[in-house]
Amino acid sequence: MILEYNLYFFAKDGPDGEKTEEPTAKKKEDTRKEGNVAKSKEVANCTLLLAFFILLKIYVGTLGVNFMEMFHASYNKIPETIGITGGVDESGLGGLLQQVIGNYLIMMLPIFAVAVVICFVTDLVQVKWKPTSKPLKPKFSKLNPAKGFKRLFSVKSLLELLKSIIKIAMIGVLVYSTIVDQAGYIMNFYNLTVMGAVSVIGNIVIDLGIKISAFYIVIAGADFAYTKWKYKEDMKMTKQEVKDEYKNAEGDPQVKSKIKQKMMEVSRRRMMQAIPQADVVITNPTHFAVAIIYDPNKYDAPYVAAKGQDYLAQKIKEIARENGVEIVENKPLARTLYHNVEVGGLVPPELFQSVAEVLAFVYNLKGTKPPVKEETSA
Repeated sequence: MILEYNLYFFAKDGPDGEKTEEPTAKKKEDTRKEGNVAKSKEVANCTLLLAFFILLKIYVGTLGVNFMEMFHASYNKIPETIGITGGVDESGLGGLLQQVIGNYLIMMLPIFAVAVVICFVTDLVQVKWKPTSKPLKPKFSKLNPAKGFKRLFSVKSLLELLKSIIKIAMIGVLVYSTIVDQAGYIMNFYNLTVMGAVSVIGNIVIDLGIKISAFYIVIAGADFAYTKWKYKEDMKMTKQEVKDEYKNAEGDPQVKSKIKQKMMEVSRRRMMQAIPQADVVITNPTHFAVAIIYDPNKYDAPYVAAKGQDYLAQKIKEIARENGVEIVENKPLARTLYHNVEVGGLVPPELFQSVAEVLAFVYNLKGTKPPVKEETSA
């Protein structure tokens, strides 16, 4: 009999329960269901920022024209909201405000739509599609002041602070260098019209935004790599955790062993009950015993009703003697049947001749005829 075992049950934990084992599939699945994934917010932020300024650079001309047209149209309608006596028509003013706000929202709709799509796609690329509602459930443990204080001074918080300092410093450098490069245009504002000055400022702001976004990509890439590495390290398990999970998933080995033992006892009891109906017990004669039944109404070939080795073989022979079942010694046949045919299994074709000879000997010894298959009426 082959026994299955798991090497984790013999492994010892590292010092202080060190996490040295790769996470199991169940651990990954459970963590994913909790909404704990390796996702960098910086990736979404930098992609959104870059897309915003690129879209603004492409769309700013149309946006400006539409803005001015709506402004003039709305401005020209203001007199209509004032009555002959100089009073304000509140319903007319409210309708005008609603129209202006609606037009501006429609004008900004492409930018909002791009922002939503980018946020969705960046999250999908990082963590794949598997929605869960568990992160939305309130966790009262987050209200614990002690844990909050601990998070405030954790390594993660320090890294976030360092990352913020680097971003602010680099943005400051980019802003300063851009202003220095565009100083000539800025100093010449007094020679420009209002629209011309606004256009120059808009171009400077958009170009600066694209530069900052490009720098932000480097920060996001580094943050994404660190987040993946940190997530993988945090997901690792101690050997004891692997043992416990295996027990929970597969069942306690001791309990499984007892259940298996009970099942074997039931199977053995059922096997012993079939021995009195056997035609013959073939032995070797001390180590193996195989009980054979030939019932043509049940099977076309003889089948093994019971088999056993050593103590169980002696028990089979004892029950056979008590019930008048013939015991025939045939060492090679008994050994071959024991190792190649399971209880309830049919005798294989290559052993038909040998088993048939033993059965013929038994029938002749008892003076009986072999059983014949009953004819079934149509």
